[in-house]
Amino acid sequence: MSVVTVSQKGWIVIPAELRDKYQWKPGDRVKVVDYGGVVSLVPLLRNAEEAAMGTLKMPGRSLLGALRRTRRGERRRGQGRT
Repeated sequence: MSVVTVSQKGWIVIPAELRDKYQWKPGDRVKVVDYGGVVSLVPLLRNAEEAAMGTLKMPGRSLLGALRRTRRGERRRGQGRT
C-alpha cells in the first residue's frame, strides 16, 4: 500500500506501479467517488460503446436468432388464418 501527500493545491500523485497496473496515461480521466469515508478513483471509459460490446452475449444463444425464430413462428401462424 502506498501513502501519498495532498499538496496545497489539492493534488496527489498516483504511484507509478498503480498507473502501470491500470494502464493510466497522462490525459486519462477518472471520476472521484466518495463511498462514505472511502474515496475511490474510477476510470472513465475512453469509448463506452466499444467497452460494452459483448457484455450481454451468452454462449450458444443469439438475440438475433431468437428474433428470427419468433418472426418465423408468427408468419406460420398468420398463414393458417384466412
